[in-house]
Amino acid sequence: MLKTLTFACVHFSVAFTVTWLLTGSWVVGGLIALVEPAINSVAYFLHEKAWERLRRRRDARDRRLPLAA
Repeated sequence: MLKTLTFACVHFSVAFTVTWLLTGSWVVGGLIALVEPAINSVAYFLHEKAWERLRRRRDARDRRLPLAA
């Protein structure tokens, strides 16, 4: 859990710094630093679900194929 929390701090810091450097606004930097990780977390969840679905389909297909002799 500590590793996850420290990574979240790094992610927040990078997002804030990059946005602040590009826009010059600490308000926009803070907003992006808060919103981007939340959206990215949802995107990651959906990405993992899609890969799991593909894996299940592949496994089902492989079970139907006869083994080569």
